[in-house]
Amino acid sequence: MATVIRNPLLIPSTSHHHNPNRNSSSVLLALRFPQTSLRHSSLQFKSRFAVSCCASEPSLRRRPPYVPNRIADPSYVRIFDTTLRDGEQSPGASMTSKEKLDVARQLAKLGVDIIEAGFPAASKDDFEAVKAIASEVGNAVDDDGYVPVICGLSRCNENDIRRAWEAVKYAKRPRIHTFIATSAIHMEYKLRMSKEKVIDTARSMVKFARSLGCEDVEFSPEDAGRSDREFLYEILGEVIKAGATTLNIPDTVGINLPSEFGRLIADIKANTPGIENVVISTHCQNDLGLSTANTIEGARAGARQLEVTINGIGERAGNASLEEVVMALRCGAHVTGNLYTGINTKHIFLTSKMVEEYTGLQLQPHKALVGANAFAHESGIHQDGMLKHKGTYEIIAPEDIGLERTNEAGIVLGKLSGRHALRKRLEELGYELKDDQVQSLFWRFKAVAEQKKRVTDADLRALVSDEVFQAEPVWKLGDIQMQVTCGTLGLSTSTVKLLSSDGRTHVACSVGTGPVDSAYKAIDLIVKEPVTLLEYSMNAVTEGIDAIATTRVLIRADSETTTTTTRALTGETVLRTFSGTGAGMDVVVSSVKAYIAALNKMLGFKETDSSAEKIPISSLKI
Repeated sequence: MATVIRNPLLIPSTSHHHNPNRNSSSVLLALRFPQTSLRHSSLQFKSRFAVSCCASEPSLRRRPPYVPNRIADPSYVRIFDTTLRDGEQSPGASMTSKEKLDVARQLAKLGVDIIEAGFPAASKDDFEAVKAIASEVGNAVDDDGYVPVICGLSRCNENDIRRAWEAVKYAKRPRIHTFIATSAIHMEYKLRMSKEKVIDTARSMVKFARSLGCEDVEFSPEDAGRSDREFLYEILGEVIKAGATTLNIPDTVGINLPSEFGRLIADIKANTPGIENVVISTHCQNDLGLSTANTIEGARAGARQLEVTINGIGERAGNASLEEVVMALRCGAHVTGNLYTGINTKHIFLTSKMVEEYTGLQLQPHKALVGANAFAHESGIHQDGMLKHKGTYEIIAPEDIGLERTNEAGIVLGKLSGRHALRKRLEELGYELKDDQVQSLFWRFKAVAEQKKRVTDADLRALVSDEVFQAEPVWKLGDIQMQVTCGTLGLSTSTVKLLSSDGRTHVACSVGTGPVDSAYKAIDLIVKEPVTLLEYSMNAVTEGIDAIATTRVLIRADSETTTTTTRALTGETVLRTFSGTGAGMDVVVSSVKAYIAALNKMLGFKETDSSAEKIPISSLKI
């Protein structure tokens, strides 16, 4: 782990009073030579150089007690995670209720302040998922008194708000988040409402939410980034009087530049009547790749709640990324005024992998912090610097976000390793698995270890994803046998045996243009669900010809009566898409597992969607 230079090396300038209670763990330290003067004259170094981010040292300040409309510590920033609502609106990111509950549990381990669990009025499945999260995760109070707020989204109408309250009211700290558009283009073309009507609707719906018994109501003026300033001040002032506790300011279409968005937050803070009685929030979309920068600027301007998603997933180009925002605040304390969050950064990497696996939205290798190349150093100059001092090219140690370096692991796993060693390494990687999950994983591990000299951490993560991060099985792979004929004249033949949820065995045989094609056609003969394969991709987890292969597929259900959904922005009804992943040393087997995983996820939605409440054509996006 990189050497960290801590606060004793800092000397406050004579123009500033030293505060021993200030959090020093996230102060950004820059490379300094003895003759170089610091641009930030308030800090000076005794040492010749220092590593940038002190993320490995825990914060000296604790999360303040939760009060809906105010934060006792002006330097504390609440993290509002909307992975399960906005993030799930990404095409192909549909998650089952079980998967949403798993993600919510992990978000609580991460320490997010608010979990936006979904849009309860969208369907029966959404409602039940939010209710389950509110009942379980929303009541799991830890030893420090922390329990996440569970939030449900609603449009500004009584049905949505009542439905949201019925879902979140089981939580210890429930919140309703309601919104209506305020930009001229949205009011004219989408809502077809006057300014007066929009204000009246917002005011009355916030009052209605409070009348249900909800003491924590968030209001969002959709497309605030393109809204008239004076109109924003007016409508925000009215919803404050109506009982709103948090005002969320969204850059819905991601059009604002950082300085522009920071000025928007500052103007609202300076000109909205009653603003001192609420918490200001940000919600920045990433259409121009500026969501993280805009979010940080919003915090600098006075926002004390930041709306983000894991891996930055979301509709179109996505949202501000939780990991980027949290670590930027931690590393940039000298610029932000020493703002801090309650996030346990050690859980960032595992949370990122869980969301990646459950949604099927694979990260680009160069994704900041959690991408495959985020801590990879290939350049000879960089490698030389890393060998001499890791701080030369790493401002954050990977261990600080829960990513252990494989070549520095204390335990090397191989074919002679036992269950205890496997469980220990999994715990070091952040996985908390049940006994039956470890048992099942152990036999998969032994099979791989028999064929590989050493099982790497990447191999283990692939096995965990394939064994644990999967939808409830409707179908399980029993056996697969192939007769492969290569070339332009031959056809491959596959025989597949599947086990149904009632324990019965089903066997089918089919031919195809290749082994994967013939195997998929054999599965179709058994499952009898019309689907279209939209995407297929495969990656090797590690180097070498003995690497585990991970396969991802994206399918679309072709049955219009069971798996439809409504596009958030356009209101059109479209067929859902479902992703699945599989892992194995045999590329055909990993491909088959991925296809079955996608089918299982689709079939899990089939029953709930058939009884889902159809919602009117309207935007669900803020």
